[in-house]
Amino acid sequence: MDIIAMRRDLHRHPEVGFTEFRTASIVVRRLESLGYEVHYGPEVMVAQERMGVPSDSELQAAYERALSEDANPAVLKKMQGGLTGIVATLAKGSKGEVMAVRFDMDALPVQESTSEHHRPAQLGFESQHPGQMHACGHDGHTSIGLAFAEKMVNTPFEGVLKLIFQPAEEGGRGAYAMVQAGVADDVDYFFGLHLGLDLPDGAVSGGTHEFLASTKMQAHFQGIAAHAAAAPEQGRNALLGAASALMNIHAVPRFSGGPTRVNVGMLHGGTAANIIAEQATMTLECRAESSDIHADLEHRVTSILEYSAKMHGLDLSITVTGKTIAAKCDDELVQIAMAEAQQVNGFTSVKPSHPLGASEDATFFMERVQNRGGKATYMVVGTPIPAPHHNPRFDIREDALERAVNVLERIALKLLSSKGK
Repeated sequence: MDIIAMRRDLHRHPEVGFTEFRTASIVVRRLESLGYEVHYGPEVMVAQERMGVPSDSELQAAYERALSEDANPAVLKKMQGGLTGIVATLAKGSKGEVMAVRFDMDALPVQESTSEHHRPAQLGFESQHPGQMHACGHDGHTSIGLAFAEKMVNTPFEGVLKLIFQPAEEGGRGAYAMVQAGVADDVDYFFGLHLGLDLPDGAVSGGTHEFLASTKMQAHFQGIAAHAAAAPEQGRNALLGAASALMNIHAVPRFSGGPTRVNVGMLHGGTAANIIAEQATMTLECRAESSDIHADLEHRVTSILEYSAKMHGLDLSITVTGKTIAAKCDDELVQIAMAEAQQVNGFTSVKPSHPLGASEDATFFMERVQNRGGKATYMVVGTPIPAPHHNPRFDIREDALERAVNVLERIALKLLSSKGK
């Protein structure tokens, strides 16, 4: 498989969370052709446990677009409604230990740069989907997963290799639904992997720290419309209540026990200057490095929303649209990852851990595996990036893809080989 060609094809056709129909179709067909046992759709996701699912019209539009871009109709039919998760297994020998690797597939709602200095635009593989872009490297992650799958077919090992291709990592929306479906319940060793994250070219970390637990919410304030001049006292101003909440959320004190973040990213409300705003909708998030601190922070934020609504006589509904938890990597797997990376040509710097300073819903897989007696880690493979993650000019250096495949192959041989143990 030409890993760079695959990455560029996926980059040209980005799909945001739960709409990865074309991407998932490619993954399923490729894995089935390699001889993997492949399960997808409702077999590997609990539909009602997903968070932040797009509207039916958005899902249908993405579905039809995927069909127009030569996605397999039989595969897509099983994924209707946004059930785009995939799990593939390859079993060899008589030993029963299971190693799983998770690869995320979704893109972001970002309009990609068309600047002559942006390499995808220069080389003609920029996004063909307006307002959507692979601005975090997930096109690279999916390509790594497929190339790794191909390598392992002809590699002797003892045990079970499980490849998890996950939708909707962005916003912490997709992993929990797969975990609840039990896809990680038999896993002994779990690996996550990310490209970039400000780690230099040629560097790799065997683990990650500073996972931020997070909750993303949408709060809807419902008031009563009234004439803003003739009868303002008869109204209940939803926008004013939401604005009160906004100011107080950003006034929550810092915590002495660890870093926290709060942010109101969007606030929409009202219809005209002379009408008391009947409705307002706020999109917000809170994050903390400690799960205990995050629980306290989330409670405070929710209380502010509730009391702001009550103060202005409003009804309030809150929907959780995404969630992640904190996690810790197991040193045993960190050390194995480091030792194997040192044997891979192109890695010039190996370190035990790299700070994430953000959120990642692979933590749900990590927690489930660890709670059931297994081990987990989350690796970072360095690559120079011309602009930050989630930026219109984000890109990766493609030689990092093959290095990532090679280190995963060595790790699999170490863990799933009686000779390697």
